[in-house]
Amino acid sequence: MTGHGLSPRLGIFARTFPRETAAEVAAAVGATGYALAHWNFAAIGLPTLAVDVDDAEFHRVRAAFDGAGIAIPSASATFNLAHPDAELRALRLAEAVKLIRRVGVLGVEVVTLCTGTRDTENMWRAHPGNSDPDAWRDMRAGLDVLLAAASGAGVVLGVEPERGNVVADARAAARLLDELGDSAPIGIVLDPANLLVPETIPYQQRILTEAVDLLGPRVVGVQAKDVVASGYSAAGAGLMDYPLVFRLLERLAAVPLVVQDATEADAERVRHDLLRWHAAAVGP
Repeated sequence: MTGHGLSPRLGIFARTFPRETAAEVAAAVGATGYALAHWNFAAIGLPTLAVDVDDAEFHRVRAAFDGAGIAIPSASATFNLAHPDAELRALRLAEAVKLIRRVGVLGVEVVTLCTGTRDTENMWRAHPGNSDPDAWRDMRAGLDVLLAAASGAGVVLGVEPERGNVVADARAAARLLDELGDSAPIGIVLDPANLLVPETIPYQQRILTEAVDLLGPRVVGVQAKDVVASGYSAAGAGLMDYPLVFRLLERLAAVPLVVQDATEADAERVRHDLLRWHAAAVGP
């Protein structure tokens, strides 16, 4: 992120502000000062994969955010890529392909995924079977289909190392990138909090440095939340050293940084704190 101010690249999950219309979501994002919003149709009460959402709604979303002066750099196409039910997995895969083919209307460059879990109830929850070779095989088979759709649509897929998923850490993400090669339309959404738990906080410099070393050239987005005893919280409400995070992120290309797990009431505070920590770490 060297040489680029943070404010124009600072965004937040649109679903932080659930509303009935995209125009209301865009207005709420703008009121808290964010320049970007990561889109999920769940923000307006619709399915994340936009099942039965007509083309007009896609255009309304784009018009609403354009009107508010807020860019949409990325959108969610998350579903459980490693669900043990092959029939359900295939259904969701087909829905995600349709979304990827349409999402360019929003102006996005990155479509974010969930590499999945063998847990049948929660696509973010860890399961002992996630480390089995067949879980990786199923994830890869679905991902190959999504990569073909992304190539045709001119977007990049964003994979987020997530402790509860098949791609659980930076090393698993590096393995995936190596398998797919440099030409595949895929990159990493790096969320430092995903790589830590309270017990590893004392070692966060080593863990996060390794992640940046392994994945840095392929990082297409960064997310900001924090680590607490019960899971995650808004940035600044937990245990992470954000000045350290920003010093490490300086080694990456200038990419969007998107706030996750903040409440609507806390969104403005998080924005100010991130800008303050960034300035303290690397200068204004």
